[in-house]
Amino acid sequence: MFGRSEKAAALSADITDFKAVRGRSLFRDAMGRFVRNKAAMASVVILTLIVAFVIFGPLFAVWDNEEIDWANMGDIRRMGAPSLENGHYFGLDELGRDLYSRTIQATRTSLLVGLIGATMALIVGTAWGVIAGFYGGRLDSVMMRFVDILLAIPLTLVLILILVVAGRSFIALFLALGAVSWLTMARIVRGQTLTLKTREFIEAARAGGVSEPAIIFRHILPNLIGVVIVYASLLVPEMILAESFISFLGLGISEPMTSLGKLIAEGAGTMAYGTLWQLMFPLFFYVTIIITMFFIGDGLRDALDPKDR
Repeated sequence: MFGRSEKAAALSADITDFKAVRGRSLFRDAMGRFVRNKAAMASVVILTLIVAFVIFGPLFAVWDNEEIDWANMGDIRRMGAPSLENGHYFGLDELGRDLYSRTIQATRTSLLVGLIGATMALIVGTAWGVIAGFYGGRLDSVMMRFVDILLAIPLTLVLILILVVAGRSFIALFLALGAVSWLTMARIVRGQTLTLKTREFIEAARAGGVSEPAIIFRHILPNLIGVVIVYASLLVPEMILAESFISFLGLGISEPMTSLGKLIAEGAGTMAYGTLWQLMFPLFFYVTIIITMFFIGDGLRDALDPKDR
């Protein structure tokens, strides 16, 4: 009897230990690898600080972004330099406006352009690529030939034409960036969908009578999340670069709104007058955002790579 009791207690302990073991999801594994990536985590912290600067920075601003300091704009090299005494922490621009407030506004604009442009590309490109790749046949040929034709046109020319026709505004800028940014996403998603739809679990779902829309939403899209997230994270800095290039050419959003590309263009034009701060501060935020976004995208790619699991 005593021996049986010991065996029963040991078996009960084994069962308890077995129940205590918890499975690890693919998302938790990916997040663990991402957290262990020091460069990616440092980039997340820096980008969070920039977002906090955009949100809470106006609370410390003494001057409005459109307000002109007539008293200090006479000698811009001497009176317009960064100063804590007069409240111009980043100095003045060439028109006597506070560069601190304008940098906050420009950083907010560039971040919104990157996020909204990438979101539009994410939605349109993913839907286009999934439909073309899953249904295939003549529909796939027609949809992808349309993408090939648009890719053959210089994207900068498309951006300029849309902004000239629709006008220089926030909405026109978002539509222009979204109109040219989804093409590569569509081709990537279409290629991944062609690979997934021949897998065994898709065939099993078809044999089980699952409808095609249900297969797309339950099986295709969840398996595309990794690729889509990684490309979307890399698309944000591309959107910011494109907007900055357009603003540098003078075709971006119009006054009184501004962006980092526009401030950089203005600062580059006044470098000869010794006002280096007009270029230094916007360029610092611009380069920091681009570098951190690329590091975050690289970290997501490594974390979601199935070969590293």
